[in-house]
Amino acid sequence: MSSYIALTYTDLLLASIFLVINGLLSLWLHLGLERKLAIAAVRMVVQLILVGLLLKSLFAILSPWLTLLVATSMVLFAGREVWARQDRKLRGLWGFGIGTGAMAFAGAGITVIALTTMIGSDPWWTPRFALPVLGMVLGNTMNGISLALDALHTGISRERVSIEAQLLLGQTRWSALRPVLRRALRSGFMPIINAMGAVGIVSLPGMMTGQILSGVDPTEAVKYQLLVMFLIGGATGLGVLAATFGSVWRLTDERDRLRLERLTKPKDPA
Repeated sequence: MSSYIALTYTDLLLASIFLVINGLLSLWLHLGLERKLAIAAVRMVVQLILVGLLLKSLFAILSPWLTLLVATSMVLFAGREVWARQDRKLRGLWGFGIGTGAMAFAGAGITVIALTTMIGSDPWWTPRFALPVLGMVLGNTMNGISLALDALHTGISRERVSIEAQLLLGQTRWSALRPVLRRALRSGFMPIINAMGAVGIVSLPGMMTGQILSGVDPTEAVKYQLLVMFLIGGATGLGVLAATFGSVWRLTDERDRLRLERLTKPKDPA
């Protein structure tokens, strides 16, 4: 078994050169992406450094309340990202609440089950285990939910005339919206399906790669990666289902009428 290899700041600086090359190519080709690349890189560095310092303090303090506070902040931030990525979103607190609630139900719920029954850390809320697992689950669940809700709201708006015609003919809201709902669910499920289908052959996941580089036996790293992928797949599926069905419920009423006034106007393409 190989030992852990510590990276130096020189190593990180050398790795960043490849990103600089991308920025130079963007300038040369007049793509206009160099500023976005620079901002994204700076944000990444600052955010990861701050997260590293925060996690180091949390690991030392070992407080359930601080762990809960950080976990809640992660869920709320992910909910904000889901809301921001939609072209048309629900008005008011519903726009933020449905996506956030779906992630709290699916992502946080499955993470707690995994920590208490499968990972078995003592105590189960130990931040060294709880926060990384929650972060991986939330990140993928967030992507699935945002794609599903964006596809759902865009599809309902685009096919409004057809849907209302079916409702006038006596169909229920669930029956009239079924084609759009199915497409939205497929959009939400597709990223995790692609990830599971390609893992191990096309790509080695970050968690597994990190464990192998730090000296963990590859077979043990595979076990943990499989556990995480199962958790991510389950949380993404449940979150997508909860968010899309919740949004359909909000965009219709008890009289099976379409309520598109509860959606914001589409973003300006410019």
